[in-house]
Amino acid sequence: MFIYNVTTHVEPTVEHDWLKWMKEDHLPKMIKTGHFQQAKLFKVITDQDHGGISYAAQYHCNSRKEYQDYINLHADQLRQDALDRFGNAILAFRTQLDEITTVA
Repeated sequence: MFIYNVTTHVEPTVEHDWLKWMKEDHLPKMIKTGHFQQAKLFKVITDQDHGGISYAAQYHCNSRKEYQDYINLHADQLRQDALDRFGNAILAFRTQLDEITTVA
């Protein structure tokens, strides 16, 4: 399993609209690209106050190739959609995770 993780710092003034957009628009569009089998959204819990709230979106795919195909075909447009809508009120950073093992 390969996970594309996007952690986003969201200013309080847009948090409600951003969450609604993520749930109703962005996450479904990510799945519709056909490169991800699952999308999860988490709220980051921290004791530090940086003037906003952070969320982590995780997009699960079967391989690094699936992720790379997403980057090549869809990433620029979907990132631009977020910037056009929220501008400087959000700040995202991206990481990629290779699953090593699962213990249940």
